[in-house]
Amino acid sequence: MNEINYIAEELNPLILFADNHLLAVNKPAGLLSQDSGTGLRNLEDWAREWVRIDKNKPGAVFLNAVHRIDRAVSGIVLFARTSKALTRLNEDIRKRNCRKIYHALVEGVPAKPEDQLVHWLSHEHQRAGVCREGDRGAQRAALRYRILQLAGDQTLLEVDLETGRYHQIRAQLSAIGCPIAGDQKYGAKQAPEDGSIALHHRRLEITHPTLKEPVMIEAPYPADSEWWKLLGS
Repeated sequence: MNEINYIAEELNPLILFADNHLLAVNKPAGLLSQDSGTGLRNLEDWAREWVRIDKNKPGAVFLNAVHRIDRAVSGIVLFARTSKALTRLNEDIRKRNCRKIYHALVEGVPAKPEDQLVHWLSHEHQRAGVCREGDRGAQRAALRYRILQLAGDQTLLEVDLETGRYHQIRAQLSAIGCPIAGDQKYGAKQAPEDGSIALHHRRLEITHPTLKEPVMIEAPYPADSEWWKLLGS
């Protein structure tokens, strides 16, 4: 059995939702969502191979990521298995007709138990920075958070993403003095050797592109992660 076939079979427990139009996978931290010209192993290639094996497809497999999450982040990545699904889901995301919920374990405790954060962010040198409205490249970024659990000197937050900017959650939580655990790029004190950060795409709520019914997908925490193992599933 070659490596990509082995990986595709290994991903079976990580499949969260699958039908003729959609495939949702619980991405482990450290794995790219897509190749993006790197030539490195990535979730999209593995998921395409899973479809080929599971559905016994001899030819080319249509599979496209509807959204991506950072390499250091774990959780839900949604793929479209048909061009119709891809077009409709992209339109829903553009119109914000979906809901993305993340869990973040942060250093410190936010000043408020729940709040809306609104910042203007710019993106350069593979990093998002807080800037002022009207600055070159400035984009409005908004999210809501609430405290779920205190864990020693860290806090577990639920984050409801209202916009989808580059590194938005990482930059905005850092801006209020609560960087995500492990995220040294945005001010965390320590980082694990595996390069993961304590950010997990926990729940995704969409409208099915053909059935027009609500679909709610939830991803358990990675079982082998130091960040999440003390918090349960």
